[in-house]
Amino acid sequence: MRRRLLSGVVILLYGLLIIWSYTGAHDMQVWWTEMSCAVIPALILIAIHRYTRLSLMAYAIFGIWCILQIIGAHYTFELVPIDALSQALGFERNHYDRVAHFIVGMNAVGIAEICWRKRLTSSRRMAAIVGILAIMAMANAWELIEWVYAEVDGGSAGAAFLGSQGDPWDAQKDMLMDTLGALLGAGLFLAVTRSNINAKE
Repeated sequence: MRRRLLSGVVILLYGLLIIWSYTGAHDMQVWWTEMSCAVIPALILIAIHRYTRLSLMAYAIFGIWCILQIIGAHYTFELVPIDALSQALGFERNHYDRVAHFIVGMNAVGIAEICWRKRLTSSRRMAAIVGILAIMAMANAWELIEWVYAEVDGGSAGAAFLGSQGDPWDAQKDMLMDTLGALLGAGLFLAVTRSNINAKE
């Protein structure tokens, strides 16, 4: 009962956040593209929830990423208003997208949990490795998608979706942040599952 109530509250809050994000979005073409990237994975998680339940930590990480994605869809990632923070830290560009990529990487927790619980791997360590490699593969695929989208669009929406902000190494740095997040996520997975195993012994 408590879990259903919590799920209902979370869905309501996300619904309100999506409405805010849609209202007055900076670029509606970018909004639809970015929102599809948040909604489709969420629908997949809902679809497999009955068969594979992840930990609260995995759902929380995914939820934080969704929030970042929804906010980024409203402003476009390069225009999210964190100028004060960027100036305080001495940054020359908006690093909101880098933070989002790092959180994306931390979803290695959920991937590792699925592999471990469904016995798709022989050990917890292998599940963690699969989580890291899966994130790295998705990061590479995402950068290719951004490139193709920008090339096909050829306009401001494509440039906003790409979000390189003039950095020629933007794609590589984004993939690095994904990978660093995945390493942290895999480490959290190993630490939590080990503590759970020890608690049962």
